[in-house]
Amino acid sequence: MTPNTTLVASTEASTGKTAVTLALAADARDDGRAVGYMKPKGTRLRSSVGKTLDEDPMLAHELIDGDAAVADMEPIVYTPTFVADAVRGVEDPDELSARVREAYETLAADKSEFFVEGADAVTTGRVVGLDEPRIAELLDAGVVLLARYREPGDVDDVLAAADAFGDRLRGVLFNAVADADYDTVSEEVAPFLDREGAPVLGVLPRVRDLAGVTVADLASELGGRLAVPGDEDAFVERFLVGAMSAERALGHFRRTKDAAVVTGGDRADVQTAALDAPGVNALVLTGGYEPSGAVAGRAEQAGVAVVVVPGDTLSTVERVEDVVSGGRTRDARTVERMRGLLGEHADVDAVLGRD
Repeated sequence: MTPNTTLVASTEASTGKTAVTLALAADARDDGRAVGYMKPKGTRLRSSVGKTLDEDPMLAHELIDGDAAVADMEPIVYTPTFVADAVRGVEDPDELSARVREAYETLAADKSEFFVEGADAVTTGRVVGLDEPRIAELLDAGVVLLARYREPGDVDDVLAAADAFGDRLRGVLFNAVADADYDTVSEEVAPFLDREGAPVLGVLPRVRDLAGVTVADLASELGGRLAVPGDEDAFVERFLVGAMSAERALGHFRRTKDAAVVTGGDRADVQTAALDAPGVNALVLTGGYEPSGAVAGRAEQAGVAVVVVPGDTLSTVERVEDVVSGGRTRDARTVERMRGLLGEHADVDAVLGRD
């Protein structure tokens, strides 16, 4: 049996591929279909029990296909070391293609619907001849292209990706579209893309509980300790780095909202400035430094959480960026939330190639 295979690709990282892919898979499963999943190139990496794995296949294993081997779900661990080896000629593109195809055939053997989650961008994997258009060809998949819209220039990226996929493209899904842009995307961008041969199959609005993370989630993901609990349910949708003078920082902080400020644990002046800004919901103090009594007192009074992490500021900023940009798309609740959004705002049959 050859399954109906859908590749969910994207124009950039952090567009919601995991939530969309698993929501579509869960919908098909609940419709009585035998469903499979894989992410050929693992890019959202975390070390666990001595192995580096992508968290998304592990979630799919939990929610979609508990009988599948995670190693088959993620045949290539796409680390910087892997890419460097590919450049040096250590990795064999033909062998890697065969590995991906073999894993797919194992996972898809008894499935009627199969879902392939793409990597960060359409070009990811090109170094070994396994960018997303090649993956689509290798697995004979129809393609759903996930995109964001923040400015008119984003349409260029959509058209370029659509051209790369050619006839395999089923259409485009815009995700997390801000209220201010929703009418523009629906009434202007979508008709334009339709005329250009890249039909828009859905425009999903930005939903706050998918766009950010709670303070409690952020602390957990960072492996930090809540020195001052504050409002643990407050949302963090962006972050700022407190590496400037307190005077400059205050003006910077006051222009934002729903933010976390990452700063050295010894920068009490910057921490105080952050606590004077109404849009700051959390302080992340690096270096393992505890907040001073004065800072802790002000944070408690303001209801702002203070998270203490052992790492340095640079590595912490990189991790915060990953957590905040990814949003809350990696648990059962948010997959269900995405199912509702797709059902309300997208042509799911067209997304799955059933028209």
